[in-house]
Amino acid sequence: MQLKSLIIPLVVGQALAFSAWAHHSHGAYAMTDYVEVEGTVTDVYWINPHAWVYLDVIAENGDTVNWALEAAGASTLIRADIDPDGVKAGDRIHVKCHQLRDRSNGCLLGFVTNSDGATIEWD
Repeated sequence: MQLKSLIIPLVVGQALAFSAWAHHSHGAYAMTDYVEVEGTVTDVYWINPHAWVYLDVIAENGDTVNWALEAAGASTLIRADIDPDGVKAGDRIHVKCHQLRDRSNGCLLGFVTNSDGATIEWD
């Protein structure tokens, strides 16, 4: 009876831990490669669990495409002394990030270089 009462919480705890790990996995991104893009910020969502920056980028064919850049959560960014107003709509930035594995217009944000030339790690 005592063994049963220990096994159930252990199994439940392990299931919860696995789902939390899976949620924070970066499996959708090509983590071994960086891509660099430059463009104009259209939106910034300073939220948890992940902040988002949306960037209009001029593609090679001349079309404007919007990129979705996933970052760490707002609370993590604040603890890293990243200013919530440091990147805002209308800013021109250069980013170095891990692109989605399917090569669509999204990436896990790594580094942001603003118009002043300052480079800040966002993840």
